[in-house]
Amino acid sequence: MLGWRRREPYALPRALGRLIEGLNRVEPQAPRQRQRNPDAVVDCAIYQGGDRRPGHAHFAQAARVAARHRDAFVWLGLHEPDEPTMAAIAQVFGLHELTADQALTGGHRPAAETVGEVTRLVLRTARYVEHEELTATSEVVDTGDVTVLIGRNFVITVRHGAAGALKPVREELEARPAILAHGPWSVAYAVCDRMIELYLEVAGSVERDLERLEETAFSDLAPDIAHMYQLKREMVEFKRAVLPLQEPLTRLLDRGVVPEGLYPYLVDVRSRLTRAVERVAGFDDLINSILQARLAQVSVDQNNDMRKIASWAAIAAVQTTIAGVYGMNFANLPGLDWKYGYGVALAVMVISAVALHRRLKKVGWL
Repeated sequence: MLGWRRREPYALPRALGRLIEGLNRVEPQAPRQRQRNPDAVVDCAIYQGGDRRPGHAHFAQAARVAARHRDAFVWLGLHEPDEPTMAAIAQVFGLHELTADQALTGGHRPAAETVGEVTRLVLRTARYVEHEELTATSEVVDTGDVTVLIGRNFVITVRHGAAGALKPVREELEARPAILAHGPWSVAYAVCDRMIELYLEVAGSVERDLERLEETAFSDLAPDIAHMYQLKREMVEFKRAVLPLQEPLTRLLDRGVVPEGLYPYLVDVRSRLTRAVERVAGFDDLINSILQARLAQVSVDQNNDMRKIASWAAIAAVQTTIAGVYGMNFANLPGLDWKYGYGVALAVMVISAVALHRRLKKVGWL
């Protein structure tokens, strides 16, 4: 017969107490680490009502915060991002895959196009490279590009190359809250304004190079044609950065996508771009003129050298002719039996050479 075990009173409450005590002894979980932006992210900030919100949030978190406020937007600045970073950004901000691929690589021509709700604006960057003297390999103008992706509540700037850093643009724009309050397009205006300012600065430095080149082009220390041609190549690169921007900027203004409050500012940018284009076109014409003049000068110098060579050849030909005639093996040549014949022949050769030399020098051949 099986017996039964008597249960202790209060056994269940004691078990529950031990369970609660054990749970209280469990160590608390470590706080979740803050998500960190990739290295390609130069800066990521949220702007609301013309002011920057404090802190540096992850771009995904910043996008969520900006989406909850009508007057807020995200400015995400990138420098040469890799493919995984750009893919993650495209997913967060809803970018088309072709738009993301185009922003991933550099070397694009200035352009303005809209895909869905995102406008893609591409500008070429430029900076002047200091150099002591112009050589056949001197780098005068360094160029890159910056892509501006403008959405409803975000703007993404993707820069390629060393030229055209956008930190000064962000600082200047943050000091102008009235402009910043216009939203993402205020960043597009500020970037355009900065690029045109850089074009004019580079144009001023290049102008000084051209003035020095023009001064020495016709001197005895004239630079080699290869040096001029190198400057010509640099001007072509600078020209490709400045001139093609006119058409996209005009199309943006005519399309009506720019906020009304920013329209006068972009019109001013376009007028300054026109001035930069005129200066660059003038530099191109000037370097062509200097190069053509230098080529003409080289041609004249070569002609002068050929004249001198021909003159000395003519003087030598007279002596050669006289010596050749009396070097023939004929018995009846005049003066062969005359005792003064040798001296007279030499005198005739000298006199003819001196007379011919004076004549050629008088007409400018020597």
